[in-house]
Amino acid sequence: MGAWLSTALDTPVVRSDVDLSGLSAVGHLAAALVGPAPPKLVYRQIGSAMKPSNDSFTADRGVAGSRVAYVLKIYPRFSETFIVTEILAREAAGERLEIFSLRPTVDPRFHPELARVQAPVNYVAKPAKLSEGWEIIMAACAALPGFEQRFAQLLPELVDTDPADVHQGVELAVRFVRQGITHIHAHFGSIAARTARIASGLTGIPFSFTAHAKDIFHQDVDQATLISLMTEADHVITVSDYNLDYLRKLCPGCEATIHRVYNGLELERFRYEAPVPPHSPFRIAAVGRLVEKKGFDLLLDAAATLVRGGLALELRIAGGGPQYDQLEKQIHDLGLTESVSLPGPRTQQEVSDLLRWADVFVAPCVTGQDGNVDGLPTVLLEAMAVGVPCIASDVTGIPEVMADRYGRLTGVLIRSGVSADIVDAVSFCASESFDRQATTTAARELIERCFDSRSQASRLRSLASGNGMTPEAEPGKKAGLAGVAS
Repeated sequence: MGAWLSTALDTPVVRSDVDLSGLSAVGHLAAALVGPAPPKLVYRQIGSAMKPSNDSFTADRGVAGSRVAYVLKIYPRFSETFIVTEILAREAAGERLEIFSLRPTVDPRFHPELARVQAPVNYVAKPAKLSEGWEIIMAACAALPGFEQRFAQLLPELVDTDPADVHQGVELAVRFVRQGITHIHAHFGSIAARTARIASGLTGIPFSFTAHAKDIFHQDVDQATLISLMTEADHVITVSDYNLDYLRKLCPGCEATIHRVYNGLELERFRYEAPVPPHSPFRIAAVGRLVEKKGFDLLLDAAATLVRGGLALELRIAGGGPQYDQLEKQIHDLGLTESVSLPGPRTQQEVSDLLRWADVFVAPCVTGQDGNVDGLPTVLLEAMAVGVPCIASDVTGIPEVMADRYGRLTGVLIRSGVSADIVDAVSFCASESFDRQATTTAARELIERCFDSRSQASRLRSLASGNGMTPEAEPGKKAGLAGVAS
């Protein structure tokens, strides 16, 4: 039993300013969560006008009456363009959304697409002092029917939860009732989903979440917590068939409520252009956070081998992250300063410009030592959409997009962690024997069929409204190791 829960069971609650009669269980728990009550608490009732007339919240899940809350750890986040795209697509389809961010953003740059988002953004304060949580606990008592009983039922789940996170869950519950939220959706099966679950448990509003990669495969993931989240969620979304198979095996009783919905693209922003003959020097682009799972160190090793072999090339690796200094040193040590650059984080438009500059895009993803791995990189899909030949490694969901349902290659699949495969694949794509037109045409058709954000929005809306899954185009057979990497 957690220490704070033991305290909750034994701590008397003495309040001269607020009547806690009949609230002994929640009062005791709140005392342990937030510490001694401040002597002069000015209690402001929040959301009482939205209090339902019965003891449970009944959500109108029809599209006309729906209002979906997006719970995110940090919004906006420069690297999470897929969330912005998803929100824009759902808004374009007429859905009413509200965004709730649990932490303030720390990114110095923002994508212009953020200006198009219409949903209000609510920043949920994390109490600097535990005593600051008293007000929201008391607001919940007034605003949420049956709060004491529901809070008591959540005790087993809250034992090991950071008290500040519990407070945010309670505050979300109050805000959701006040703002007429009918469905809660979180991205990543970590703090956002856990906090959404607390709010759902206190209100009865159904919650769902999208599981991506780090929140599934990282060594720090608590599988018992992930299984609990999947069991309690109204439904779970994940972004590849690989993830789908993994999660359904992890939680055998949840097969019917776990769905694969690919991250979508705004196709009108990624216009296809037929590839031109390769340039000299041969242009190679890579994009992503500068972290282990991206495999950029292997790409640099491959570039050095290609240069020594006589291929004139220019490699640009766009992105920021903790490995910047390490990769910069590697570039210098390999003698690649004239051939390789690290231009830093790029906006979506700048990434699009980089892709159109390139003769080939490379995603040499690997599984990190901590288990962290990419799911299905959005920028890989963007490269395929605009007509850039792609080389990508065989981790998680990537093989699903390297061939279509007709067996046509849509890119060159290589083995993860093998620098020699990158060398062979780049050499192949730079040669006259590589059919750039056929490969990129097949890739674009696959993207249009399976990765249109409008279709993604329709499926998410159908699930949130309780109507179940709409028919979904399948990517077809998974690619085997292709071309020179076979």
